[in-house]
Amino acid sequence: MRRQVLLFILVLSLTSVFGQVSYSIPEEMEKGSLVCNVAQDLGLDLKRLKSGKARIHSGDSAEYIDLNRDSGVLLIKERIDRETLCGETTPCALHLQMILENPMELFRITIEITDLNDNPPSFASSEKRFEISESAVIGSKFVLERAIDADIGVNDLQGYSLNPINNFELKLENQADGSKKVEMVLQKPLDREYQDQISLLLTALDGGQPRMSGTMQITVNVLDVNDNAPVFTKSVYKSTLTENSPRGTNVITVSASDKDGGSNGEITYAISNTKRRLSEQFQIDRKTGEVTLIGEIDYEKTKLFQIDIEAIDNGGLSDSSKILIDITDVNDNCPQLKILSKSDTILEDSPENTVIAMLRVNDPDFERNGEVKCNINDGIPFKIENTMNGFYSLLTEVALDREFASQYNITVTCSDEGVPSLSSSVTLTLQISDVNDNAPVFERSSYEAYIVENNTPGLSIFTVKARDADWNQNARVSYILEDSSVNGVPVSSYVSVSADSGVIHAVRSFDYEQIKDFHFRVKAQDGGSPPLSSNVTVKILIQDQNDNPPQVLYPVQTGGSLVAEMVPRSADVGYLVTKVVAVDVDSGQNAWLSYKLQKATDRALFEVGLQNGEIRTIRQVTDKDAVKQRLTVIVEDNGQPSRSATVIVNVAVADSFPEVLSEFTDFTHDKEYNDNLTFYLVLALAVVSFLFITCLVVIISVKIYRWRQSRILYHSNLPVIPYYPPRYSDTLGTGTLQHVYNYEVCRTTDSRKSDFKFGRAGSQNVLIMDPSSTGTMQRIQSEKSILDEPDSPLEVRKVLFTRPPLLFVITNTLLKYKSILVNSFGLFLFSTMESNMEHLYMCY
Repeated sequence: MRRQVLLFILVLSLTSVFGQVSYSIPEEMEKGSLVCNVAQDLGLDLKRLKSGKARIHSGDSAEYIDLNRDSGVLLIKERIDRETLCGETTPCALHLQMILENPMELFRITIEITDLNDNPPSFASSEKRFEISESAVIGSKFVLERAIDADIGVNDLQGYSLNPINNFELKLENQADGSKKVEMVLQKPLDREYQDQISLLLTALDGGQPRMSGTMQITVNVLDVNDNAPVFTKSVYKSTLTENSPRGTNVITVSASDKDGGSNGEITYAISNTKRRLSEQFQIDRKTGEVTLIGEIDYEKTKLFQIDIEAIDNGGLSDSSKILIDITDVNDNCPQLKILSKSDTILEDSPENTVIAMLRVNDPDFERNGEVKCNINDGIPFKIENTMNGFYSLLTEVALDREFASQYNITVTCSDEGVPSLSSSVTLTLQISDVNDNAPVFERSSYEAYIVENNTPGLSIFTVKARDADWNQNARVSYILEDSSVNGVPVSSYVSVSADSGVIHAVRSFDYEQIKDFHFRVKAQDGGSPPLSSNVTVKILIQDQNDNPPQVLYPVQTGGSLVAEMVPRSADVGYLVTKVVAVDVDSGQNAWLSYKLQKATDRALFEVGLQNGEIRTIRQVTDKDAVKQRLTVIVEDNGQPSRSATVIVNVAVADSFPEVLSEFTDFTHDKEYNDNLTFYLVLALAVVSFLFITCLVVIISVKIYRWRQSRILYHSNLPVIPYYPPRYSDTLGTGTLQHVYNYEVCRTTDSRKSDFKFGRAGSQNVLIMDPSSTGTMQRIQSEKSILDEPDSPLEVRKVLFTRPPLLFVITNTLLKYKSILVNSFGLFLFSTMESNMEHLYMCY
């Protein structure tokens, strides 16, 4: 940098100003740059600067210059911009004062700031826009903005240039103030359709070194003249739209172009159709040409839409086109079912293929979406058939049964073939009317009921119950007691049946000992027409009550004679004296008898079997034992409460009858009683003889009949049916006498000493039941009979005891009074009578 220093030393008359210097420096010097050596230039000692506290005063100006007291030089304190400091004023200088004290001295310093080409020409705006109509004439002028250069002199603005110059040229005109007017002149016509915008660059140049420039962008927008109409890109637009598309769906976007620009090129779109329906379903965006759905689309109503559209520019020029919209069917309609006819009820005996309903089915959709198939729910005896296009019949498939199902809910479901498939259904309720086709059925195939004997007449025994699967009157069951007889007596005299409830009542009081069970039949009849019925067998079992006390059969108790059992004094321990025989006409537990010794002359001598009633000795008989022994035996059954009977057994302990008679001669007899008894005994003898002869005739007849039957069966192929005698099943031990015993009848020449004596039990004479046999009975004789003994003074007879018939009772009566009979008729007559009685037993 070249620094120029001008030194002017002026001697003034004023003593306050001692000197003045001027300097010239360029702008934009760096901070700290040397301006000048002011001390040297003013001829001041450096000490003076320090002692005088030299300082620079700039007035109102900014402090651009600083004084260095040590070296006496001026330095750049702040960067100096001439344009900022002085603007366009020339020359541009800084006026400073340096002040010293002691003594006070003032020096003036002027520093001129010279210009540098540090500022290029610049425009107020970087861009300039012009709106020029394409119809502008050649030679039209357009004033441009002038550039400004802050520098001065040669560094100031010198000229302009414009590029390109195809349509415009630059024209400069000098002004009075020395500036230049810049204009742009149109040289060639404009065509907006060819070029709607022209970009130009205006450049301003200064004269400095280096040369600097500034530019401004000029944009020329060619304004349109409405000389072109809009044109659609297509004459026909096609689109596809699915029915039931939501509102706001974009159907299609149409487009038209206009070569014009500006407002003349602005196009608006509109639907030109006058049909109100189209305007309610579609709308077009006036700016973008987007066609939007605003209504509902139903394929079943309209399959194709044609929309006429037009494009209009702001100048009123327009073009037209059309849009064809094909509507695609969607399976949006369920099949529609309509019941044309139906039956609410049907008889259960209706034949197969009976029509119960007719339906019409319609689906508004098309093709597969409108193809319908109908079916019904599974598990019901019906079917559905397509009789003709869209018509269906509901029929019975098999015979109906109201008892299986009295009502059916038939759901008819029709589905189309669309994807997804849509369906509709309707439910028909069909009542099945009853037909009397079911007879009443009892809950059991047979009934057994128990009633305790001695019941109160009118007592309810039990209830029979029959059910009829039919309904209402056809299911109303009445109970009828069928006519039959029990032992020759009408069953109605035994029981009655309630017609409504089926309760069976006892008409009479039953006696187990007379009748143990009986059968009858009950009929159940419904109320249908004709009525149906069924019957069932009812068995009434009479249950025994302990209403009969035991009856002692032996020994027989009499009021006028004495029967005694004789025991020899040589009898050993366990000697069987006699057996108390008793029966109970009751059954079961009530007939189980037990025997107990209630009183005895000598309890240490005899005992009674608890179950069999056998009286035996429990020790050896001695001579000291009394001849006359009296035993009281009580017989009890097993009923609740138990019943009992007592019997007195007289036992004579002696070896001979005379010895016994001597002990029993003190008994007196009632003469009147004996006379009456004799009459009854003679009458009994006559009856017994008659019965004996009758039995002989019956036995011979039976033998002849069986012989003839065996001959017939022998010559035939008929099966042999075994014969079971009456009471046969009781002989095996179900009655009172569960064992078979033998009794001996001993007779002597002295009728008073004759006796009916209990003999040994065992197998001498038994009745055997073989379970594996067909019911034959065998009589086993003893291997060694007492009758075979040649020296035996006694004649032994074997008697088999079972249940006591009338003959047995008569025989016991005769035996009871045998002593009187012997005295009255003699021993021979009594023996003959006894022999006949034995034959009668055998017949029995």
